[in-house]
Amino acid sequence: MPMSNESQAAAAGLQRAAPLPGAGAVLDAPEGEAERVFAAAAELFGVLSTPLRLRILNAICDREKGVNEIVADVQSTQPNVSQHLKVLYLAGIVSRRRIGNSIQYRVQSQQAMQLCRVVCTQIAIELADPQSVGQSERLALRRND
Repeated sequence: MPMSNESQAAAAGLQRAAPLPGAGAVLDAPEGEAERVFAAAAELFGVLSTPLRLRILNAICDREKGVNEIVADVQSTQPNVSQHLKVLYLAGIVSRRRIGNSIQYRVQSQQAMQLCRVVCTQIAIELADPQSVGQSERLALRRND
């Protein structure tokens, strides 16, 4: 019996995201505090808004890698990957250390990595089987609906 797309995603270690408890609490915060939260969230989402940066995080999510290995994994150029690694480093999402002449990168912010996994997993489920997710629960942008 063939597995459903959702079953295939679960078998691959992907899970549907559960709602966060207290998710509306930010909206109840004092106006100045809420604005700071929203500005910080927008800044983080801005850093994560480039597909290549998400591919880089995916490439180093399990272990530390050098730039050349990351370049091969994400199929981009060294200058382009280095530029995106710098943005991720300055945002505190990745860390780096020098070993001889090379620099090794690893995920520093497990919270940012978890956010990426949850969002990308949910979107993968939706794209694999659009009928499995109600319109009010969708994260993927609706194109041609």
